[in-house]
Amino acid sequence: MAYRREHRGEYEAIIQDHGPTLGTAADTPIIEQDGYCFKDLAHTGKLLPYEDWRLSAKERAADLASRLSREEIAGLMLYSSHQCVPFHARLRFSDTYGGKPFEESGADPWALSDAQKLFLERDHIRHILQMSVDSAEISARWSNALQRFCEQAKWGIPVNISTDPRHGADEGGAEFRTAGKGVSKWPEGIGFTSAGDPELVRQFAKIAAKEYRALGITTALGPQIDLSTEPRWMRLEDTLGSDPEKVIPMVKAYCDGMQTTEGAPDGWGKDSVITMVKHWPGGGTGEGGRDAHYAYGCFAVYPAGKAKEHLRPFTEGAFQLDGPTKCAGAVMPYYTVSWNLDTKDGENVGNSYSHYILNDLLREKYAYDGVVCTDWGITGDPLEELDAFGPRCYGVQNLSVAERHLRIILNGADQFGGNNDAEPILEAWRIGDVRYGEAWMRERMELSATRLLTGIFRLGLFENPYLDPEESARIVGQAEFVKAGLVAQARSMVLLKKRQGILPLRKGIRVYIPDRHYDRHKVFFRTWAEASDIHPFNEDLSPWLVRVSTPEEADVAIVRMESPLSTAEGYLKDEREATGSGYLPIQLQYRPYMAVEARAVSIAGGDFREASANRTYRGKTASAYNESDLDNLIAVRKAIGDKPIVVSMRMHKPLVPSEWEPLADAVLLDFGATTKAVMDALFGVSSPTGKLPYNLPKDMAAVERHSEDAIEGPEPYTAGDGSVYEAGYSACQENKSQCE
Repeated sequence: MAYRREHRGEYEAIIQDHGPTLGTAADTPIIEQDGYCFKDLAHTGKLLPYEDWRLSAKERAADLASRLSREEIAGLMLYSSHQCVPFHARLRFSDTYGGKPFEESGADPWALSDAQKLFLERDHIRHILQMSVDSAEISARWSNALQRFCEQAKWGIPVNISTDPRHGADEGGAEFRTAGKGVSKWPEGIGFTSAGDPELVRQFAKIAAKEYRALGITTALGPQIDLSTEPRWMRLEDTLGSDPEKVIPMVKAYCDGMQTTEGAPDGWGKDSVITMVKHWPGGGTGEGGRDAHYAYGCFAVYPAGKAKEHLRPFTEGAFQLDGPTKCAGAVMPYYTVSWNLDTKDGENVGNSYSHYILNDLLREKYAYDGVVCTDWGITGDPLEELDAFGPRCYGVQNLSVAERHLRIILNGADQFGGNNDAEPILEAWRIGDVRYGEAWMRERMELSATRLLTGIFRLGLFENPYLDPEESARIVGQAEFVKAGLVAQARSMVLLKKRQGILPLRKGIRVYIPDRHYDRHKVFFRTWAEASDIHPFNEDLSPWLVRVSTPEEADVAIVRMESPLSTAEGYLKDEREATGSGYLPIQLQYRPYMAVEARAVSIAGGDFREASANRTYRGKTASAYNESDLDNLIAVRKAIGDKPIVVSMRMHKPLVPSEWEPLADAVLLDFGATTKAVMDALFGVSSPTGKLPYNLPKDMAAVERHSEDAIEGPEPYTAGDGSVYEAGYSACQENKSQCE
């Protein structure tokens, strides 16, 4: 038998000449059989099928699933709430270490928290969502601590760690973000649409997978492949666009790049990261642009009759990959009630509660056999207040928590996002035993366990889940990856406007950059953020320019702006108490907007907390909490006279250009970019070669006339020089030498 043992810091490696390297940190016995080594995870002294790495992942998973208790299967079906590494006192999410806050505990930053130990042991959770982490080394050590803890448990089932996207170059905006310290920085999803190159997406996915595996992360909660046909949607910037013909190749490149281990027969292996594509059956059609994180935005509508188009990124992209893994490993349905999409039972309930959407469409018609995991926090009882961040059991509030779990299981889902407590699943199982028989329910629950375990086996975690923290620190954020991210940022930027001779700026030029301001506004968790001032480009700019304190001293002004950010994002309790209806428009302009052309009667509506099913906001007025961005531009234009103004615009959503475009001499749009990337583009170090990924609307009336599910965007704006700001436009098209 040809193998050797090697001590690798936090674990011991058994290196085989003709087999995978095994890693153990818990004195797991090794079985020598047929000239190979295997981990005796069950401590039986004999090789069980699930321990035999020569068998397929599905064979091993089915064997192990058949051995698990009810409690152990229920634990596999849980996906933890957001976990911080460590839980600092300042963070929204909290936990203790030995009963004390982290800062008082003396614990290592990679130590397991009290709750983590509890849900690993008591609830048998093996799928964990990592939110924030202080460094790559700490992440690797925390991952090792988790794996060591679980290797010592019965069966030795490793942990599958996941993450929301963490490679975005800019953390600003309306959506909740995952902290991604140390990783390379790239544009948001819609920036890849702007760059227009699936191979760039593939390059990103391969690099992100390398960094994820070095962090201990083995599942990506993405890509977000909803068609972004509704321009007001707060999650639009995370999508890959609205045109399925362009989105599908990018979906394939993303999933193939993440999931493929080169040289592995089926593509799965030690370099693979499972992609959990989201959100089935497409979440980008919220009525009025509202988002289904909130009950007031729960309805997705299809006034143009394009629901089938929204399935295509899944059915023709994620489920038909060109690479050897063939299909995305997991799918997440969105929170939405897909209004009247159920043509069989006529139910309007949240997607995970819809038998038609999950079973009839996803499982049967499109034959998807991977893991289906609900979005986070959908099984708890609803809050009394509509304007709140809370459980999202849309349409099934009259069911018990256990009955909600059972319904989701019967629809074909395998896993519950954000649930740490196994008891509701066990209670659902007991109810199912009575209704359908114990044998039938056991078979159904084993099916989910098999799917979930198959993913873990595919990743090679049963053989070696351990990391070298020093190697992780070398991999994450290495210079090659950072450089590639900067190139991608440049390729995603759009030169929207340029007067002759304005760009590139001359190195050492005197530049005025005004400060910015946010008004009081609602944030993602529906709490109020107080007014604040912002110092744009708050880094050392001396490699490019000399920053001056007044417009009069400057040779040029750079006015940093963001596309309009809605103060209320579609609803306010105060508005309801004042007028009887809390619904407000979501505007794409800076000045207050009255929705005189909105629908008089909403397509969808109705909630047990509402007196009316009509969710119209017609005649209502909304504001942007960064309205002062426009004030800044106007003031600088007045003060600086004939000297040029360059607008550097951070795009979250499309915006109406008529308010601000005539005041600018040059406009550079970015979709998530570092200060270095923006400055390099303005000073000619790099070339912004992206094209508009969507139409910039003529006005808000055009937005109101546009159907939420229509592939073609709203009527575009025409600039003073005759340029039409529609998808695919760039000033470079008018004069290519401007971008060289």
